[in-house]
Amino acid sequence: MSRRTLVLLRVAVLVAVGVFLYIRIAAHQSTLAAWDEWHLALEKADLRLWTVMLLLAVLNWGLEAAKWRLLMTAVEPMGRLRAFAATLAGTAIGIFTPNRTGEFVGRVLFLEPHNRWRGGFASVLGSIAQFAVTVVIGGAAFVLWFPQQTKMLGGYWAGVAGAALVALVAVGTLVFYFQPRLLRQVVAKLPFLRRLDKDAAVLDGFPVQTTATVLGLSAMRYAVFAVQYIVLLAVVADMPWAISLIAVPLIFLVTTLVPTMMLTELGVRGSVAVALLVPTAQDPSPVLLAAFMLWAVNLALPAVVGGFILLIHRIKKPA
Repeated sequence: MSRRTLVLLRVAVLVAVGVFLYIRIAAHQSTLAAWDEWHLALEKADLRLWTVMLLLAVLNWGLEAAKWRLLMTAVEPMGRLRAFAATLAGTAIGIFTPNRTGEFVGRVLFLEPHNRWRGGFASVLGSIAQFAVTVVIGGAAFVLWFPQQTKMLGGYWAGVAGAALVALVAVGTLVFYFQPRLLRQVVAKLPFLRRLDKDAAVLDGFPVQTTATVLGLSAMRYAVFAVQYIVLLAVVADMPWAISLIAVPLIFLVTTLVPTMMLTELGVRGSVAVALLVPTAQDPSPVLLAAFMLWAVNLALPAVVGGFILLIHRIKKPA
């Protein structure tokens, strides 16, 4: 099967998922069968809201491209436009991988063939930085949230145990992030990756200033994504800002810790949002609509664009 056919197949699957979601939303058996509430929420999403969301999505992926471009400085310097195109192309590949971990595969196709493994290892740092920011901020939100939700968690000490576990994951992630040599040591001990130790050596060359900058860009990207979600919840679901400021980091935390693929992430994020934000017997339509809009603007649309970029980009084959 040719590369063009594979990309077209991915785009077709994404479109099919959108059609499926629409049918499920419209179905009588669906939890969104209350069309009056659905249309009322949808009417609030006017052109101004969509424009703001699209502009923030461009900023979101622009920050991600800046992160990746900075990490690639030690591998293969590139321009901003090429880095942005590579970042979008990665979303098309990441559709079928847990938590979009396969995005780097699409990105490294924009590198010279002999630099792709090194670029892949360098890309890992960007993913770890984003994960660290999500866990740290989500963990802080959890600490603020769980004392009032002990019944939901099964008791106070269950919440304490959960907070301790999140803190442990956060500390471990930051240690690996600021000591990337440890990652190389892990690679050297894995039999199926040992032969790539020479390429993994790129992890030894990142100064603290670079990793700190990448972490800062990750925090900025997280802030943009969170603002998008909070605004959508406020406008579409009439959700108070104070509640969203705690709930949104928790939603991001769960969707990051639970392995999901981009095609199923909407369902997970929507389910968590309903559990946290929708009281019993209240219609979940507006909250689910906000989750769908966030998914469509930030993930589905960039994946479609990235798929077409892969179609037209001339990928160099190894010699």
